[in-house]
Amino acid sequence: MGHPCTVGKGSSLARRVAQVAENALVQRKHVTVVDVICGLRWSYQRDIDIWRQGRADSLERVTAVDAAKMADAVALLREWATARGLTATETAQVSGSRDRRPLRFTADGDEELERQFKIEWYSPELSEARRRQLTERRNKAPDLVVIVGSAPWSCGGCGATGPHHIMEDDRPHCLSCADLDHLVFLPAGDAALSRRAKKESVLSAVVVEFNRRRKRYERRGILVEDEALARAEEQCLADEEVRLRRRERDRVRREAGDVEFQAALAAEIRRLFPGCPDERAQAIAVHAGLRGSGRVGRTAAARVLDEQAVTLAVVASVRHLDTDYDHLLMAGVPRREARDRIRDRIDQVLTTWSA
Repeated sequence: MGHPCTVGKGSSLARRVAQVAENALVQRKHVTVVDVICGLRWSYQRDIDIWRQGRADSLERVTAVDAAKMADAVALLREWATARGLTATETAQVSGSRDRRPLRFTADGDEELERQFKIEWYSPELSEARRRQLTERRNKAPDLVVIVGSAPWSCGGCGATGPHHIMEDDRPHCLSCADLDHLVFLPAGDAALSRRAKKESVLSAVVVEFNRRRKRYERRGILVEDEALARAEEQCLADEEVRLRRRERDRVRREAGDVEFQAALAAEIRRLFPGCPDERAQAIAVHAGLRGSGRVGRTAAARVLDEQAVTLAVVASVRHLDTDYDHLLMAGVPRREARDRIRDRIDQVLTTWSA
């Protein structure tokens, strides 16, 4: 038996859960509880990263709602998935901390409720082999995660500090205490070299750093054994020309895909805002959908043309180009106050474009 849902199927929350789940299903052919919690904006990717790194004792600690509300969403997801004929699969959830402790979703850790949170839902369109592959991947222990310290810290074992630390027992530990100090750092940038070095290394860890501007953890490289790195470098030298040709073919395919997505995004903008000039809709689509920009157009929701995500892209454009928002920020007006001042102007433009 699952958690008894305290909200009805026709409630606002039920509709939101269904929309978020549908978007995830369209994009990836399976849906997780974390997909729903992030899609509802109860938590953000940076918070999920903190939890998965073992820096929070439960997902509830980094979520804007309590366990009861999260459980309601899980129950609604189960009802939606069952009605859609999706396949339920329970997966292991392990942290990227040195002790590999199981991830906990709620502060209390109720066993039955935790089990419900670990269930993922797979599309019946997936082949048995693909479903098994996804399940094996989800059950695999995650990479160890080493963090570049962005704030003062001291080791929970020896009291020392340094450029990197790893979480253990919910406290930072230096690489010496974590028995990782014999590894060498390989900066990100060469995907083939990183992939091969990690494969050759018996012990490895991903190195991440928090990007304050984008408000998320970003990969900076990996820690691997010195001998493994040497073997990987030899392998890369042997097939460098082949990899160069493959990268060029992949680049052409990606560019073609971006053009198609931006055209679809512009068309959806014109559908939602028929009064928006064609050239402006195209400009918004190109700007919001730029690869690597981190803008709303690159989010999972936007990739399936979710109305809310598309609207947010339009609002962002209006904010910067049709209001005094940027001037207010440069004049020292706090961001929240600046947004309050321009809200009426944004509403006015959107109302005109919606006509």
